Amino acid sequence: MLYLLQNIVWRALSGPHARFAAGTDTARRYAPGYSPVAAFLDPGSADCEALASVCRAGEVLYFEGWSGPVPRGWRLETEKTMLQMVWEGPMPAADEAPEAVRLGPEHAGRAVALTELTRPGPFAPGTLELGDYFGCFEGDRLMAMAGERFTAGPLREISGVCTDPDFRGRGLARRLTMKLIRRQMQRGETTFLHVVGDNRPARTLYENMGFRTARETLLRIVRIEG
Repeated sequence: MLYLLQNIVWRALSGPHARFAAGTDTARRYAPGYSPVAAFLDPGSADCEALASVCRAGEVLYFEGWSGPVPRGWRLETEKTMLQMVWEGPMPAADEAPEAVRLGPEHAGRAVALTELTRPGPFAPGTLELGDYFGCFEGDRLMAMAGERFTAGPLREISGVCTDPDFRGRGLARRLTMKLIRRQMQRGETTFLHVVGDNRPARTLYENMGFRTARETLLRIVRIEG
């Protein structure tokens, strides 16, 4: 089953998330407004020309597992090791965030503002449609959120985990993550997530919770300039 982690973005874009995709049989991306993430059928022989046909100048896209040459007109902004971590703990005994609100389109503005403040990874207003997202509120203010993104077979990713700095120290992100793990395990799914390799605090936190590193991959952030 864990072999599905290899080229997981392509597996999602050509499978469960095909309705959110733009591109061809060799290169796809989430359509603008959903998530700035792209993938190739064969990362070792990336069809950058096909992907360029569904991109606009100035766009920034995230890639997982692609290490080939960057074509002219594209600028490599970031290249880092990224870890794919899989949940190996037991099912949480109870919902640790029963007060959390299911996030919908009406919450998109606040969700985007929170991710711009905290930078948990690529996010767009339509990302909320890629899975179940939950948030904790104080009045109308979104304090923390977490949700689901990539999926293939029984694998389901937890993503967008973030907390407003004004509300850190309350365990909100951890409780939301445990809520999602419980829901996924009840559906018979296996939880995984991505962590940038040099983010030692996040890696240690997830390891202490019950996640283990399954594989290392490459994260690239590329700007389409022409």
